[in-house]
Amino acid sequence: MEYTRPGPGFPMPSAAPRSADENLAGTFYRRLLQWVSDFDQSLDEEHEVGVRCVTSGQTMAFHLSTISYCNPALLRFVGVTNAGEPVELIQHISQINLILVKLRRRDPGQPKSAVGSGSCW
Repeated sequence: MEYTRPGPGFPMPSAAPRSADENLAGTFYRRLLQWVSDFDQSLDEEHEVGVRCVTSGQTMAFHLSTISYCNPALLRFVGVTNAGEPVELIQHISQINLILVKLRRRDPGQPKSAVGSGSCW
């Protein structure tokens, strides 16, 4: 198969200019918070947002309490396991691979709280 170069009249689609901010952790963080909030709103009062991640062939789930970021490219997820052990997951935005899951609330006697947020821990 031979490649033929298009002639001078070949129309090229114009690429919309992209902001440098589109690839920052802060931009991804805002999208992620919206997805988490939407997921949380779909849950009943007995459940809260959990995160399941798969790394090195192992699966881990935890109750998500806080998401934060540090530009240009790091996200931090803080929570606790079902056993009450603290968890902090720090990932580069190019490696984010999370599953939002419904977990039974650890303390149903306390008011349900939204996932907190913060920047540049």
